[in-house]
Amino acid sequence: MIVTSWVRRVVLLCLFLLPLAGNAVAQPADPLPSWNEGAAKQAILTFVASVTREGSADFVPLPQRIATFDNDGTLWVEQPMYVQLAFAIDRVKTLAPMHPEWTGKQPFKAAIDGDMKALAEAGEHGLLELVMASHAGMTTAQFEQIVKDWLATARHPKFNRPYTELVYQPMLELLAYLRANGFKTFIVSGGGVEFVRVWSEQVYGVPPEQVVGSTIKTRFQMRGDIPVLFRLPEITFIDDKGGKPVGINAFIGRRPIAAFGNSDGDLEMLQWTTKTAGRRFGLIVHHTDAEREFAYDRHAAFGRLDMALEAAAIDGWTVVDMKRDWKRIFKAP
Repeated sequence: MIVTSWVRRVVLLCLFLLPLAGNAVAQPADPLPSWNEGAAKQAILTFVASVTREGSADFVPLPQRIATFDNDGTLWVEQPMYVQLAFAIDRVKTLAPMHPEWTGKQPFKAAIDGDMKALAEAGEHGLLELVMASHAGMTTAQFEQIVKDWLATARHPKFNRPYTELVYQPMLELLAYLRANGFKTFIVSGGGVEFVRVWSEQVYGVPPEQVVGSTIKTRFQMRGDIPVLFRLPEITFIDDKGGKPVGINAFIGRRPIAAFGNSDGDLEMLQWTTKTAGRRFGLIVHHTDAEREFAYDRHAAFGRLDMALEAAAIDGWTVVDMKRDWKRIFKAP
């Protein structure tokens, strides 16, 4: 009798605790564990909650939940130079024996000599020359393989790690969090679209059809019985600054409700996203951590952040202080 009573009490206790345990398990873990508690993290959580809560005045239907992300400096490292520029320089060095004239011609001489000052002085036109010489004259399949091979062996000069490991863990968590809440995430990059598409799905979980970027002219050819796309040395579209909203409109076809960037090259994308009706969200990653990564903004040769930082204060965009707001910078090796 005593045993029966004791068993009954245990059973009742278990029946009482089981729903509580179930509720505890059902509670979501922190979706942004690499973010320190603070205004930036809270702004993200508040925005997502407001646009995904049915019945809310700010509710946004699934098809309209579009978020666009710049790549360089927003999702992965962009110092001491853009990763694609490092790729172009290495390609120029590889091709230099077949082009002896490059040794006396800028910006090729600067690329071969590793003269970053001269490369910076060459400006946008000079960098485009490097890209055209190193990215064209091959099929799209050949270019894809060259990029894969380079990424497998190239190492960052400061961190001595593959570039694909130098992606920001907090931003990977943010991408996953948005997708878990019904967002479709796009990369909108000033870099070459076919350069980013090679690795975007593996590294970011963003499939190639959700990458918008700068493009060069490509022509269909038949080589015997095999169809190929051949890359020509001619720029067709630069997806930077005012080109970003144009690219979003042309290739996505929906206005984003959230945009994420880190430089003046993202200013127009953030303006296009946020300066319209409805609940909107803009975020800028401010590089403030010289010890764990780099510290730069208004005077940077690459990833300059000046006008967009001023606009953030006026337009109410969230500014992430990398040193203060992120527990860690890069994903684990």
